[in-house]
Amino acid sequence: MSCAVLILFDTRINIRYNSNMNTYAVPDTLTKLTTLGDTTLYEPAGDQPSRERAPSEARFQSHSLSDCISTVNTPTGAKPILKTMLTTACERNCNYCPFRAGRSRTPRLSFTPDEMARGFYDIHRSGLADGLFLSSGVIKGSVATQDRLIATADIIRKRYHYRGFIHLKIMPGVEYDQLYRAMQLADRVSVNLEGATEARLKLLAPKKQFASELLQMLLWAEAIRQQHPSERLARTVTQFVVGAVGDTDLELLSMSSQLYQRAGLTRAYYSAFDPVLQTPFENIPRTDPLREHRLYQASFLLRDYGWNVEELPFIGEGQLRLDVDPKRAWADEHLRTDPLDLAHADRSELLRVPGIGPVAAESILVARQSTRLVEISQLRKLGIRAPEQASPYILLGGRRPALQSKLF
Repeated sequence: MSCAVLILFDTRINIRYNSNMNTYAVPDTLTKLTTLGDTTLYEPAGDQPSRERAPSEARFQSHSLSDCISTVNTPTGAKPILKTMLTTACERNCNYCPFRAGRSRTPRLSFTPDEMARGFYDIHRSGLADGLFLSSGVIKGSVATQDRLIATADIIRKRYHYRGFIHLKIMPGVEYDQLYRAMQLADRVSVNLEGATEARLKLLAPKKQFASELLQMLLWAEAIRQQHPSERLARTVTQFVVGAVGDTDLELLSMSSQLYQRAGLTRAYYSAFDPVLQTPFENIPRTDPLREHRLYQASFLLRDYGWNVEELPFIGEGQLRLDVDPKRAWADEHLRTDPLDLAHADRSELLRVPGIGPVAAESILVARQSTRLVEISQLRKLGIRAPEQASPYILLGGRRPALQSKLF
């Protein structure tokens, strides 16, 4: 009699039943992680999100455990991070998401907190990963799901004494104490707004509540940090889905700016929409990745350079130009005919010049106390890597740099 194998799926594990031997075989944790593969393709965890993405042909499938591991830039340097989910089952019906309820193309696998914690620690001990990004679909409600995420991190910290990088996803509408505990256990937590306004979110994720389930979590996180200044608590990030529902760059950056100012946000992530088969948005065109890139550039101007949203060079219906970065677009309009004199400019003015960032601005301020800056070569000696970018917009020694005539 031949051996017949029946594959049964439930929302927790992939169970194989051998009818000939009347036995069940449950795949081990590492096999299940490998099966999940790059499930967190659009869930950035570090400071250079575009580098975390696998090639498009590898999405939502896997050939080895390495597909689950991304090199992520963390506050303490680049690390190989295990990026995975506690469960790929979900009761929510977000219109763009590969894990939405009812999508049959998605393999539904789940882990217990013990199982995930042990699996991560084994991978860490083997030297394959030095950090964890843990997300999840929502099953039995957000509170129950968040409890399992917290339990996983708690086991990793207490039982396995792991002190490295952990990034936890916060489910929509969790309890205050859950958020506080997650922030105690993790280095970073993410509350993904997805849409920049309530109206945009309704189109993206009909079952989510913008103010009470998402925005409130970000405001609570900052309040928790303020109330517990002596504790080492996680920083917060958020993510927006870009381009699927008519959102504008002005909307996205206005909300980002408010969160930087009011919620102590570490950073906003912008994920260019890419349609997924067997979802309601499968026929919506893919968003140009360059738009995502321009949003990041503008976001850094708001977060690190002291810009206001009103100063960003929007065109048309509140969009950024794609053909040039926003800082250069502003400089072309304001500094090309009225260049900035580096001998007198303050820090905020210096930060408006293409090619001059916070470190370069400080170097110029220090150098000009003892040196008269009159040549481009002096800027290069100060550590400014590409002073030619700045030359069309500045004066040195009261004159335009000589190099400018060679460039234009």
